[in-house]
Amino acid sequence: MSLQEMIWPIVIAVLLGGTLAFLFWKQRKDAKKVMEPKSNTNESISAVTQQLQLQAYERLILLTDRIALSNLISRVNQPGLSAKEMQLLLTQSIRQEYEYNVTQQIYVSAEAWEAVRSLKDQNMLIVNQVASFLPAEATGQDLNRSILEMLMQNPKASLHNIVADVLSFEAKKLMK
Repeated sequence: MSLQEMIWPIVIAVLLGGTLAFLFWKQRKDAKKVMEPKSNTNESISAVTQQLQLQAYERLILLTDRIALSNLISRVNQPGLSAKEMQLLLTQSIRQEYEYNVTQQIYVSAEAWEAVRSLKDQNMLIVNQVASFLPAEATGQDLNRSILEMLMQNPKASLHNIVADVLSFEAKKLMK
């Protein structure tokens, strides 16, 4: 076999090898392009999740403010109610506010949710205990005044500032 006869198979092999190498390189490049949007999608999903978490913390901070006893009393106060009626109105308001926001627990830490639940339970307990010490003929104004006096005498009895601080701290950690 002459040199000229051997060149053609070599040229064909080189061209075929080069073509295969080019096609392999192009296929890998296209595969990387397909993978890039997925990583962007994961980043956007993460951003959406973070936004939902921040909104949940925001709503729970609002909840703690709304069920803070001093704020609740000024918001739902109705002259002419008996102490029992006011007790029922206050506890129902706390329960409704809590139930309205119960779904937020899936976006926040277990500790944050437990703090919110404890605040709800504590505030309901305070309302019920103060009401139990009042005479049967006490008015709603008497109940409100007694609750506010108790809170002023013992500021540590109210957890709402502590719970709001915990929620705020966790929200700020998300933003870093």
